[in-house]
Amino acid sequence: MKNFISEFRKAKKITQPQLAEMAKLPSYTVVQGYEHGRRTPSVEIALRIAKALDTTVEELFILED
Repeated sequence: MKNFISEFRKAKKITQPQLAEMAKLPSYTVVQGYEHGRRTPSVEIALRIAKALDTTVEELFILED
């Protein structure tokens, strides 16, 4: 799954620690894992990240065939 978390975050001038706090994640290293594709968020976390970035899950994530 490809994601655009980093692009949306940088466009809003938000740091990884700030996004982690806004999305109620335990630490910014979780955000790093999602941005680099090492981790895949649950539906709930994906929704919280999308809300924090003022976008939709559909705009943040793309399924790759």
